[in-house]
Amino acid sequence: MNYQWYPGHMTKAKRMMQENISLIDLVIELVDARIPYSSRNPDIDELGKNKSRLVLMNKSDLADPEKTRLWMSYFKECGFYVLEINARTGQGLRAIYPKVQEACREKIERDRKRGIKNRPVRAIVVGIPNVGKSTFINSFAGRACTKTGNKPGVTKGKQWIRLNKDLELLDTPGILWPKFESEEVGKRLAMIGSMNDDILQKTELALELLDYLIKHYREPLLERYQIKVEEKLAPMQALTLICENRKCYKKGQEPDYEKTAALLIDDFRSGKIGRITLEVCGQKQEDE
Repeated sequence: MNYQWYPGHMTKAKRMMQENISLIDLVIELVDARIPYSSRNPDIDELGKNKSRLVLMNKSDLADPEKTRLWMSYFKECGFYVLEINARTGQGLRAIYPKVQEACREKIERDRKRGIKNRPVRAIVVGIPNVGKSTFINSFAGRACTKTGNKPGVTKGKQWIRLNKDLELLDTPGILWPKFESEEVGKRLAMIGSMNDDILQKTELALELLDYLIKHYREPLLERYQIKVEEKLAPMQALTLICENRKCYKKGQEPDYEKTAALLIDDFRSGKIGRITLEVCGQKQEDE
């Protein structure tokens, strides 16, 4: 399966971001804590060149805590300010405003010396589809400023949001990039729901996910679906056992692998299997 998705509106969104970047003091980039590498659009580094950078590792409640700490150290070594958050519950959001002030200290000091008062820090909020930008903005602002949805492509255009006298946010649509550097990147984006599910072959995607879970999170997987095996477990065997456990059958007791695949992917995305990170910091991601 070819994991690529780049609808036409993303080209327009990227152009809009390029046109507004001169107004921006800070780039706030949301990444999915389960795939911190693959959920970073490489175009953002070029777009945010010479700008202060704050990386927010969102959905951290779904990610492996130990691996999240390693990824936070990685981003700090890259010269970024970084925080782990859960935009849905509000966890970590209180630390953002002080971090914004720290990241933009030079700009704030420069304005003060020039006698410029009450000019807010302007930050652009960027990230891939379904990474939680709109949920973050609404939680951070304490009010419904943007439309949210548990699928990619909800935000269509730009929107300026003034949070207070010191900070303005520019909300932008989630954008991917025209060609992923490896199939593994596209695969992980599909697993977390950053692509249109309608273009995916769910059974194939589920088998790829099972292959990773068996290698790295075998015990949580077996416990979730009450699988009892001592020997080596193959992805197709695991899918069949999950199908039996959840009684996902078609007429005549034929296994419904498509329904089972959808169930497994939904369980992973919602954290029901456990706190799982699909990338190991410090290793070449295409080799994972």
